[in-house]
Amino acid sequence: MKARVIVTLKNGVLDPQGKAIEGALRSLEVEGVSSVRQGKIFDIELETTDRARAEAMLKTACEKLLANLVVENYRVEIL
Repeated sequence: MKARVIVTLKNGVLDPQGKAIEGALRSLEVEGVSSVRQGKIFDIELETTDRARAEAMLKTACEKLLANLVVENYRVEIL
């Protein structure tokens, strides 16, 4: 089974990397960009075929390793 975990900064958390990307896009004259927030994507292959078990495993992985729950949110997608 394949899954994707998307980790993003919570609203209100400063995102200096996003601001740097935003500035770089402006210097490259990319028009229409008003804001950039960066995040992380993890594509994960699991040995299980049980959707509920996969979601539980990934939730544990996020809470223990993949996301810093103080400043980040995460979303699990089973593909």
